[in-house]
Amino acid sequence: MINLALYKREMKGSIKLLVIFAAVMALYISVIISMYDPELMKTLDGFVEVMPELMAAVGMSAGATSLLGFMISYLYGFILLIFPMVFCILRANGLIAKYVDKGSMVSLVAAPVKRRTIACTQMSVLLSGVLLLLLFVTVLETGVAQNLFPGELILSELLMLNGGLLCLHAFIGGICFLASCLFSDTKYSIAFGAGIPALMYVLQMLANVGEKAETAKYFTFFTLFDANGIIAGENNAWIGIAVLLVGAILLFSAGILVFCKKDLHI
Repeated sequence: MINLALYKREMKGSIKLLVIFAAVMALYISVIISMYDPELMKTLDGFVEVMPELMAAVGMSAGATSLLGFMISYLYGFILLIFPMVFCILRANGLIAKYVDKGSMVSLVAAPVKRRTIACTQMSVLLSGVLLLLLFVTVLETGVAQNLFPGELILSELLMLNGGLLCLHAFIGGICFLASCLFSDTKYSIAFGAGIPALMYVLQMLANVGEKAETAKYFTFFTLFDANGIIAGENNAWIGIAVLLVGAILLFSAGILVFCKKDLHI
């Protein structure tokens, strides 16, 4: 299903981006987890009370009673949504649309490799990058938490949470990949591949604020990722994750189909 030589080459092309995003997230994650302290939490909760709408917009809420709850409040509403999303946007565009736009797709299609194999390989590169990024996040969160607060973090809950996060970013990656396969011009690929997830996140921010804007939650897929619901074992939260997973499969399948039938003008 995939071409190993192409996969290795494209994964090498992902290394720089992965290192940059991993380094930035490592900084944020380490700092946020180290701030878990009952006294300091009262100070942070005070910020939420002073600027409730601003803090709620980026998914930050007061009243966390556990380390994982604290991490959900201050990491899973913004940092761990935005950075992997930007990685998906940049990498997906570079895997298909950028090749077509520059005319470099000629060398790939001219090789004795089927279009489906090329598309599946590029899809695997994108998903591998997202998986590696979230594996790094999981290992880092576990290591920092166990080092600073031994026994405070329940690993099984963290794994479930990050499994759900992986499904969310696979869905976002599917949107970006489909956009990259649909458009031959990178500006349109990025416009749709970045524009749709960005718009959905803005709607989620509006929904988080509440009141009249709360209805916005029905128009964004970010609502399907209910971090607190996942660790609480709520059925609706897992249904949301299942929808994201199925949606990701459909989006990537559609992208592969579009690429196989696409007129590449070569």
